[in-house]
Amino acid sequence: MAERLDTPKTARRTLLPKLEDDAFGKVSEGIARFMGTPRFLLWLSLFCAAWLVWNSWGPEALRFDKAANGFTALTLMLSLQASYSAPLILLAQNRQTDRDRVQAEQDRQRAERNLADTEFLAREMAALRIALSEVATRDFVRSELRNLLEELVEEREAAEDDAADTSRDPAARDRVDRGRADRARDRRAAAEEHGRTPAG
Repeated sequence: MAERLDTPKTARRTLLPKLEDDAFGKVSEGIARFMGTPRFLLWLSLFCAAWLVWNSWGPEALRFDKAANGFTALTLMLSLQASYSAPLILLAQNRQTDRDRVQAEQDRQRAERNLADTEFLAREMAALRIALSEVATRDFVRSELRNLLEELVEEREAAEDDAADTSRDPAARDRVDRGRADRARDRRAAAEEHGRTPAG
């Protein structure tokens, strides 16, 4: 029978308490970090030395782990500590592995974004370079204006000379017309030559 979606499910009860993975991982990582420090080794060495000294040369009635029994309690305690240390260290290593995996994924995504941005900037620079190559430079515009100014001055002087000649000699009109045609032809040739010249 299908479960009703409008009815909340009852919480399952377990015998063992439910612990958060992240909280337990932080605790285990802290313990593993402390066990890997010189302070822990020093305290453990002092504890073992005090244990051995007390149970070897202490008052006979107060010895709780005799040397005749091979320091059974100390051996059991150290074995228990070692059996718990290994899983704690493995848990800390697993957390570090997860962090490294997340960091590697973030680095990969960041590298992909940087590569895409670099390619976009390279394309924009190439398009800008092509656009700038088609723009007339300042020297080219200046030379064109200078040529136009010289042509205007020459035309003005020629017009003044032609007016003076035609007023004195009617036969000079033919020479004036030929001169104008020659100058027009020269201007067209110069314009075509500048049109073929690539912009600076």
